[in-house]
Amino acid sequence: MAEDNHGSSRNMSAMSMSHKELGDEDARAVRVGDAARTNERLEFAGNAVRTAKYSPLTFLPRNLFEQFHRLAYVYFLAIAVLNQLPQLAVFGRGASVMPLAFVLTVTAVKDAYEDWRRHRSDRAENNRLAAVLSPGEGESAPFDFAPAKWKHVRVGDVVRVEANESPPADMVLLATSDPTGVAYVQTLNLDGESNLKTRYAKQETLTTPLDRLAGAVIRCERPNRNIYGFQANLELPGETRRIPLGPSNIVLRGCDLKNTAWAVGVVVYAGRETKAMLNNAGTPTKRSRLETHMNRETLFLSVILIVLCSVVATLSGVWLRAHQTDLELAQFFHKKDYLKTDKDDDNKNYNYYGIAAQIVFNFLMAVIVFQIMIPISLYISMELVRLGQAYFMIRDAKLYDESSDSRFQCRALNINEDLGQVKSIFSDKTGTLTQNKMEFRCASIDGVDYSDITRQQPVDGEPAWVPKVPVNVDREVVEMVRNGGDTEQGRNTREFFLALATCNTIVPLIMDGPDPKKKVIDYQGESPDEQALVSAAAAYGFALVERTSGHIVIDVLGQKQRFDVLGLHEFDSDRKRMSVIIGCPDKTVKLFVKGADSSMFGIIDKTLNPDVVQATEKHLHSYSSVGLRTLVIGVRELSQAEFQEWQMAYEKASTALLGRGNQLRSVAANIERNMRLLGASGIEDKLQEGVPEAIEKLRQAGIKVWVLTGDKQETAISIGYSCKLLTREMTQIVINSNSRESCRKSLDDAISMVNKLRSLSAGSQSRVPLALIIDGNSLVYIFDTDQEEKLFEVAIACDVVLCCRVAPLQKAGIVDLVKKRTSDMTLAIGDGANDVSMIQMADVGIGISGQEGRQAVMASDFAMGQFRFLVPLLLVHGHWNYQRMGYMILYNFYRNATFVFVLFWYVLYTGYTLTTAITEWSSVLYSVIYTAVPTIVVAILDKDLSRRTLLKYPQLYGVGQREENYNLRLFIFIMMDSVWQSVAVFFIPYLAYRNSAIDSASLGDLWTLSVVILVNIHLAMDVIRWTWVTHAAIWGSIVATWICVIVIDSIPSLPGFWAIYKVMGTGLFWALLLAVIVVGMIPHFAAKAISEHFMPSDIQIAREMEKSQDSHDVSHPEVQLSTIARA
Repeated sequence: MAEDNHGSSRNMSAMSMSHKELGDEDARAVRVGDAARTNERLEFAGNAVRTAKYSPLTFLPRNLFEQFHRLAYVYFLAIAVLNQLPQLAVFGRGASVMPLAFVLTVTAVKDAYEDWRRHRSDRAENNRLAAVLSPGEGESAPFDFAPAKWKHVRVGDVVRVEANESPPADMVLLATSDPTGVAYVQTLNLDGESNLKTRYAKQETLTTPLDRLAGAVIRCERPNRNIYGFQANLELPGETRRIPLGPSNIVLRGCDLKNTAWAVGVVVYAGRETKAMLNNAGTPTKRSRLETHMNRETLFLSVILIVLCSVVATLSGVWLRAHQTDLELAQFFHKKDYLKTDKDDDNKNYNYYGIAAQIVFNFLMAVIVFQIMIPISLYISMELVRLGQAYFMIRDAKLYDESSDSRFQCRALNINEDLGQVKSIFSDKTGTLTQNKMEFRCASIDGVDYSDITRQQPVDGEPAWVPKVPVNVDREVVEMVRNGGDTEQGRNTREFFLALATCNTIVPLIMDGPDPKKKVIDYQGESPDEQALVSAAAAYGFALVERTSGHIVIDVLGQKQRFDVLGLHEFDSDRKRMSVIIGCPDKTVKLFVKGADSSMFGIIDKTLNPDVVQATEKHLHSYSSVGLRTLVIGVRELSQAEFQEWQMAYEKASTALLGRGNQLRSVAANIERNMRLLGASGIEDKLQEGVPEAIEKLRQAGIKVWVLTGDKQETAISIGYSCKLLTREMTQIVINSNSRESCRKSLDDAISMVNKLRSLSAGSQSRVPLALIIDGNSLVYIFDTDQEEKLFEVAIACDVVLCCRVAPLQKAGIVDLVKKRTSDMTLAIGDGANDVSMIQMADVGIGISGQEGRQAVMASDFAMGQFRFLVPLLLVHGHWNYQRMGYMILYNFYRNATFVFVLFWYVLYTGYTLTTAITEWSSVLYSVIYTAVPTIVVAILDKDLSRRTLLKYPQLYGVGQREENYNLRLFIFIMMDSVWQSVAVFFIPYLAYRNSAIDSASLGDLWTLSVVILVNIHLAMDVIRWTWVTHAAIWGSIVATWICVIVIDSIPSLPGFWAIYKVMGTGLFWALLLAVIVVGMIPHFAAKAISEHFMPSDIQIAREMEKSQDSHDVSHPEVQLSTIARA
């Protein structure tokens, strides 16, 4: 017996096991109803789950580790430690620690609260109760189900799940309340689909009492992330035959049991090994791109700080060396303590360590004095600005969804500015781009086109069965179905709709309607296409009203008829079609097949009715050209010998241990041939409002859109055309492989095609647009064989990428593929639980608060109601947020650097003693009251361009993608500006007063007022949109500075008492203030003037348009931006 010799295998390759044939060496053994023996050799994972990031023991070290990713925090921690040393204590010891401790504590409290909520959710989940089979007290006592907490469920336990409940773990079905073993499940939390899906218990276990199943053994594949695949074998006691188990026999944790009274199953995967948990990528810590770049600038500021401190320390050493003989009796410098003597009456050595030590002390003291060079207040300002930006995004009426009555939600406040730098969008399809609502629009039946919408109308008469989704019917077709049974066209039309009603896996749910004479049918199924087709068949008089595992009941024009389901070949990506073998009431056996036109015309017998085939092909082209999803339908009547031959081959293939999938495909291919063409259907997949226009705007903004969906390839391609993501001019590269070798060859062929087209385009003006279409199976082989680099090379060369049939973690893997190999800002958007991993992996995650649950919203950074809201969110709010935050960060660097340089110049003229003329209170209040409020207000309210302009010219979004508002060049410029302004602030008053008797306190007040006024006027010069709040903040801060300086100098106990009153009464004081402002602002004013008149940017051009044109002219289409030329 081969048991799992690894227990948990979470780190295995994502899904490759589900696509290999199962052998004993790859299996784990599960004993039905005997958890003790199942786990006796190697303990499998328990069923307790944990989604929280921290534990009580790990919270403090891990949270501090994450916070100290901000290098500025490391810097201020070092400053606080230095200030604790007696020789370096410039400020009070407690005061030096308080700012950093406050910031760390606030952040830690926020993180602790969020993680406490996750812990609370985990406890609620783990303590839910499940009914677990347990033996009676005596040997003859019957087995019974007893309640047990989910966290105590183990692999091997037999569990009973009631209707509307979720299984506690992944379990193989043994029995259900349906006599045929059918169970209906909703996989909303796994793949985002709300439609019901069918699962089956094997007949062998269905008819065997549970006590006799106790010795059965299930050998299943090891835990993996593939929610669409499962392979296992079941051995019953006393039998050597192995019963094959597949995806239709397993119910996964996270599903809900629907329309089934109860189901019993045996747990095969528990806890962290369940497919739902393996697809949970965890809760990441996201930091904005600007904040990451701030570490770079923080390092540069640290270098500047070190240079300043080194200059001060070196010059102080030179000065001490030159004056060492003169300083013996000077205060602070004498080497002997002349008040104390030793036993020999010699003076004791004073606390003097020599020139070398004094140089080191001066260096460290300089670091403490100049510490404001790196502004810790910036991080608090950024949080306040993000809060204000979030408020205006939430209150934006353009982001309000009336249909769901939902406002925009800002769930993560630390990445607002990333919305302005997105280059790649990864989008789910169902429920994100579409409404997940299909509508039957037209059909081609027996070569006749029924697409004239003028003939379509609601169903008339009094039908007994009404589909829940109303369907408009063609009057001519209705007449043909009802009264044309004697004609060949009428018989073919009836057979067409009979095919639609039978060739599917739809589950009909009968409900009472408002009219007691009419029953409403809610059709549930995995495919919205099938729902639309079956609803159309019901509207035309062929209503599917009942389904069991062996037969279906169809109401044919008012008469119920039973059709036996003798065989079913489900849709797969190889055949691109599905087929069903039906035993009809007239004892005939018919094979109905439907599928994509590329697949169906290969099995159609074109000699039977060539004119019909030709006409149908023409109709299909016209349907697809308007974005409709098309399917071709065929039929063939089987002889008894053909059916029996198929049945024997099918039974042999379905019980094969090796090559089961290939054998079943071969059986299907043998029977699906020589089909007679019935016709084709056209279905409209209703897009959300404004999706095509939104995608076009995003592409004009330079954003690449990827679509990652769990739907089949044809569905994704059809939606691509509908939303204008795909165009007829695009060359499609399709990678749809079933083996590693074929996948490798497809990738190599794709790279060759890309290179060939690239070389052809190089010599011409036109470029051939490319679209990559790849399925989940191929991604399995790519990620399993380290072919990611080739996939990336192909994908990055394509204009559009469509990924079909992808599992949740594969979506995250694709996002990670781009993140690791480019610096592009990524955004993921989805509406279902299957999108959670992708949303968490991307730099920015957006959840659609639609009809598919709230898992995506809960895991997202932002949430909204419609895909089209991405346009105002990114192009307007994203642009504003990035522009404001980038400017605010640079301004804070400039503001603090200017102040530090003023202190530095003063130190050079005071014997390098690190004393300062600016009072300690002014130094503390400079970043808190004097200059903090204006930059916060401007960063929340200022708008460089109006919403109208930003939406009219999406190319303006490229400013953020190219990092034009925050980069190293701008940082260097503002530092040069700060040096110039500090020179003006310090030297103009110094030169004016150097021969006077003015005291240092009065000069310090003048410097304080000068630098505050100068940096606020600098800010005012850059403001674009003035409001009364902006005026109050900027000019009010200057007034507040005056008041504070006056108050400080009015307190007798503080140094500099009455200094401001002495100097403020002279005319020279006011003249110097004016001179400092004028001289200090000359470079900044000149740079703005030259830039805007001779080298205008796109933003400046658009701003001038707004100034010079009225609301009618601003939308003139002939204006061209320089972005287009640079692209």
